[in-house]
Amino acid sequence: MTEPTAKLDAGSNGQQETITTAKTESNVDKNTAIENPHVSKDALRNESVEIPDKAALLTMFTLSDTDEITTETVTSESSDSLTVAAKPAAQETNVATQSVALYRAQHERTRLLYMASANTRPTYLVQTLKPQFVEYQQYLLAQQLDKRGLMDTDTLERLWQQLHVVDDIIADIVRHMPAQQPAGWQLTTQDGRNPLCFATVGKLKHGKPIRDQGSLNSYVLGHFGVSSFTYDRGYYIGHVVGYLFSCYYCAHLSITYGVTALGQQVVADYDYASLETPHMVRLLQGLDGYCKKRIYQLAVICARLSVFASDKRIERMLIAEVNDFDKKLQQQHLDVLLLQGLMPDSNDSTPLF
Repeated sequence: MTEPTAKLDAGSNGQQETITTAKTESNVDKNTAIENPHVSKDALRNESVEIPDKAALLTMFTLSDTDEITTETVTSESSDSLTVAAKPAAQETNVATQSVALYRAQHERTRLLYMASANTRPTYLVQTLKPQFVEYQQYLLAQQLDKRGLMDTDTLERLWQQLHVVDDIIADIVRHMPAQQPAGWQLTTQDGRNPLCFATVGKLKHGKPIRDQGSLNSYVLGHFGVSSFTYDRGYYIGHVVGYLFSCYYCAHLSITYGVTALGQQVVADYDYASLETPHMVRLLQGLDGYCKKRIYQLAVICARLSVFASDKRIERMLIAEVNDFDKKLQQQHLDVLLLQGLMPDSNDSTPLF
């Protein structure tokens, strides 16, 4: 594994005094057990907030066959429709509107999840949602293609069966991470793809759009903030935990990446801090060693199950199919036939193996 190679560029916004806040004290029902970074003080004081029941909460995270790339609260126009006969300015406005609507939907969904009591909150939600994740679908595809046993199927299958550990680690991280104002940054990779499988909004440089909650990573990062991917870069607004997860994830997969502060005007109508490099350093210093270790464990699990890793396994299968016989032996046989003046044809009975 390589060390994180993130490059943080300064993005001043003059909010030095509001970056790190004291941990909020609340009178949330002790049954909740987890301190929620998504619940505002006003919401905590409002005892009349209606919390959905377990079935309703599960529905909010579950994709239906009719779902578009974004959630129901996001503008219904799909990414494909953004590419047809529209003025660039109109497209940008539409994408910006979709992004903000997506962020609000992601935030509200997770806020309601954490405000729910322990009895109401779905148990091991990630295991229930597994079939809708692109990582799991790609794993099943690789498993079907693995006729030569090149994949470590047993280890991967065991990891998918134990996916509930992801929820356990997330809960542990949330308990230990300090409260802070959401910070924004953008992440780019060398080929402009979306290795973290953020939910996609608007047109893409490459295909394969990801629906909101359609990937394991979007589920994980949703617990720490909000995210999206547009054209050739990902945007994240939330706790520094999400930043650290992204760095560990890309580094484990040896993906060259860069992270820069998200400017104040990049995402309008959504509250976040645009951090200078010293501020980000300070936030990272505020995380204790235990919390960082748990974030790293979470990142490694997600990286091992990632679409990126599955694609590499499938590439090895392709190479194996190309090299499925002894080429040196075949060259020798071909030379013998040519010396004898014979044309190798389909009637040649010499076995390939």
